[in-house]
Amino acid sequence: MKGVMRFCKKGKLGPRYVGLYKILKRVGNVAYELELPAELAAVNPVFHISLLKKCVGDPTSIVSLESVDVRDSLTYEDVPIDILDRQVRRLRNKEVALFKLLWRSKFVDGAT
Repeated sequence: MKGVMRFCKKGKLGPRYVGLYKILKRVGNVAYELELPAELAAVNPVFHISLLKKCVGDPTSIVSLESVDVRDSLTYEDVPIDILDRQVRRLRNKEVALFKLLWRSKFVDGAT
């Protein structure tokens, strides 16, 4: 379609929602004006309420920056703290030990 801006792929593989944007003001009964970044300047910032989705942050998934040591290359080393579970899987002719580890930057839900 002429004049339509698409995000990434077209069809069912395209993203359903794009980004987190702050609501600036309410326009009418069912429309809101959003604060869009500069790369979306071609898009009209007023959207119908049916096109928006409420974003509620999960405070338990926030990791404090003091606990993660970020290097200049923007990487960090995650250190295991505790072993939560152990299993031994028997394959045809050998046994494989599996461990569930609690990492320093994750909570118990994020253990692998």
